[in-house]
Parts: sequence; structure tokens; C-alpha cells
Amino acid sequence: MILKYILLSMRPEQWIKNFFVFTALLFSKNMLNPAKDIQALTGFVIFCVITGCTYLINDLIDLEKDKLHPVKSRRPLASGKLRKSTAVKVIILTCFTGLFFAFYLNVFFGIIILAYFLLNVGYSIYLKNIVIIDVVSIAAGFVLRVLGGAVIISVVASQWLVLCTILLSLFLGFSKRRHELVLLEGNATGHRRVLEHYSPYFLDQMIAVVTASTLICYALYAMSKDTIEKLGTSKLIYTIPFVLYGIFRYLYLVHQKEEGGSPTEIMFTDRPMIINIGLWVISSVVFIYIVH
Repeated sequence: MILKYILLSMRPEQWIKNFFVFTALLFSKNMLNPAKDIQALTGFVIFCVITGCTYLINDLIDLEKDKLHPVKSRRPLASGKLRKSTAVKVIILTCFTGLFFAFYLNVFFGIIILAYFLLNVGYSIYLKNIVIIDVVSIAAGFVLRVLGGAVIISVVASQWLVLCTILLSLFLGFSKRRHELVLLEGNATGHRRVLEHYSPYFLDQMIAVVTASTLICYALYAMSKDTIEKLGTSKLIYTIPFVLYGIFRYLYLVHQKEEGGSPTEIMFTDRPMIINIGLWVISSVVFIYIVH
């Protein structure tokens, strides 16, 4: 039973974000290379271990506040089902295990994993309370995933790919803040202190900027001469409609359905979004690996 509570505290449902590790594998034309696949999968597992570790640290830091929260009070640590001493032991074990294997596999990958760990701890302690920097920190975590995925398979991450990742993660981050602000209304600052510095109008302005920038950046990447030469195809432009629909669908969920508080939950529950992402992945694979 205690293993169940440990796993719940490490929030495996959030590990879907670590699929960004496979981005470089897909767009470097290495997906059909079994050795590279294993390396990328290993990197994904290490990111999941470290991610789970940081969630445990976050729950320890926010323990007293979570006990007063109507939903978070049900978490294993806040509810007392998981002891603090056990959580500390798991944190030490998972942290050192993840870092050891990361540095053992690749020194630069180890540095990225260490930076990712420190960023998340810094976010839990301080960065999440600084307006705009809180969302930028989240975006930095996604960028580190992409860079880590590139380093572990020994390829250079495209600058366009990094830029698209930054903009997309900013879009998701600001959308999440807007959802929290609108949904919680007067209780927003009690849930997340930084929300007192945001307003729906302010967030809508930033969302508009990163939305347009994300679409333009991806379109430029798909049509870039370097991309065409590197991937050997000019057909990535035909994946743009899926990116358009995905962003528009997410905006619809945020503004019309008052969802968007958890991108992970949407990826698991919103059928149109799941189908759209699946079609984007399939079309990208077809154009990069099959139809040139």
C-alpha cells in the first residue's frame, strides 16, 4: 500500500510532459534507429524519475498549505497516508539514482537533468511566486526536456524546435493561469499567491502574443530551407493545420468550457485533442520517414 501512495505522490499522470524528450528523435530522422530509440527511452525514464522526485519535494514544501486545501488535502502526504520521513527517503533515493544514471550515460545529459531538478526545486520554493517568471520557469522545463532528448541521442536540437517549444509551453502556462484565475475568482490568491498579479485581460494579451508567435514559428520551421535539406522533405507544411486546430481547440476549452487548468488532463480526456495530436504525429512520421 505504501508503494501506491509513493507512486501517487510522484504523479505519474504528469509524466506525459516528458514525451517532449522524443521530439529530437522524431525530427532528427532517428526514430527507426533501435539504438537511438533505446537511448531516448532511457532518457524519458530518467526524466520521469526526477519529475516524480520534484513532485514529492513540492508536496513537502507545501504540506501545511495543502492540508487546508479542499482537493490537495487528499494527497498522500497532506492526508497523512504517507509519512514525511518516508517521503524524504524516497526523494534521496530517486534523486541520486536519476542523477547517477544520467551522468553515467552522458555528462551533458547529466548536467541537463541536474539543471531540470534545480529548476523545479527553485520553482517550488520561490519562482512560482514571481509574476511571468513562474510561467517562464515552466517553459524552461520543457526546453530542457527537448535538449535532454537531443543530447542523449547525440544530435543537435534545431533552434526552430527549441523556439517552438518555448512558445508552446508559454501558451499552455498562461492558459493555465487564466483558467485558475477565472475559475477560483476571489479565492485565486489563496490557491496560488502569484495570481494576484494577473488579470484575465493581461493574460489574454500574452496568450494572443504567444499563440500567433507559435503558429508563425512552426510555419517558418516547416518551410525553412534548412529543415527541408535536413529532413529531405518539403511536406511538413501539411502538418500546419493540425497545429492550428490544436491551438484553437485549446483556446476553445479555456474560454468556452472553462477548462485548461491541466494540459495533462486535456491530453487524456478531450477526444478531439487526442485525435488531432495523433494525426499530427502520424502525418509528421509519414512525411519525414516515408513520403518525401
